[in-house]
Amino acid sequence: MRSDPVRAASLGMGWWSDVLADAIQRSDNIEIAACFTRSPEKRAAFAEKYGCKSAGSYEEILGDPSIEAIINTTPNHVHLDTTRAAAAAGKHIFLDKPVANSIADGKEIARICDEAGVIAAIGYQRRRENQFRWIKKQIDEGKLGKLVQAEADISRDREGQFDLSSWRYTAAGMPGGVMLQIGIHYVDVLEFLMGPVAAVSARSTQLVLPGDNPDVANLLMEHKNGAQSILSASYASASEYYLMNIYGKESSAYFDLFEGLRYLRRGEDKPEKIPFEKNDTIREELDEFASCIRGGGVPEVGPLRATESLAVIQAGIKSAAEGRRIEVAEILEAE
Repeated sequence: MRSDPVRAASLGMGWWSDVLADAIQRSDNIEIAACFTRSPEKRAAFAEKYGCKSAGSYEEILGDPSIEAIINTTPNHVHLDTTRAAAAAGKHIFLDKPVANSIADGKEIARICDEAGVIAAIGYQRRRENQFRWIKKQIDEGKLGKLVQAEADISRDREGQFDLSSWRYTAAGMPGGVMLQIGIHYVDVLEFLMGPVAAVSARSTQLVLPGDNPDVANLLMEHKNGAQSILSASYASASEYYLMNIYGKESSAYFDLFEGLRYLRRGEDKPEKIPFEKNDTIREELDEFASCIRGGGVPEVGPLRATESLAVIQAGIKSAAEGRRIEVAEILEAE
């Protein structure tokens, strides 16, 4: 098995491409060798910052036999076309979440990559956070007992923080708004901890940002095992805020960005403070991607898993629009 770093090219020069490139610089297993975006100024600045080649076109990157993988942070609606081209050229693909804007595109991305024999990984780094890994271990060991309920909150301050004309904040670029942009991260974590979601009831509104996209959303999710989860996602917080509480019949786990991780057994009066170290989740997911390329493994989150979490969000969008409970199977089977 080869041990040299995977040579990757960055496609799309938004702010998240820098976050991923920074993580790659912290890794010994993958490196940025080239970049491309349509803006000559942006790709020149990226190439200078990360010491890589500024390619004149995506086709130039795909035709370079030394490039093994594409780090794709392009807008959601072009994920399918850019992935199809990469797979046809034999390049492995790391896609920023969501996998696509539609279930049909997500399924097609999975099919294309499978048939081409290339690795496809989707960026869901939140599930890798050490506090969630600890909770998952307790669940798997049966320490929480039967899972009953979860409550989660993922909120950020976006007012004045980013260019609100970006595709990430428009209905066309990010249909569903805050649900799809950040809520999908905690949908993934909730399914990781609580199991697959069967149905969703949701409400959303626009109260914070200008534009045409919901920035406050609440989802009630029914899991296949009978448990229920409540997820709030918004751009209403004065700063970043994360909460994830998991309730079982035998014990409960509580995570709060400001209070940390706590664990309470039934019959006890006070929760136990659980120490954990903050881990480099983005580097870890990119290391896994590189390891799969070198060793032939399977990424923890591939296109099909990512399409399932997208279906939960789309069920929430449909529920909010139609005012009714939506089964996830209805979304998955419709496309």
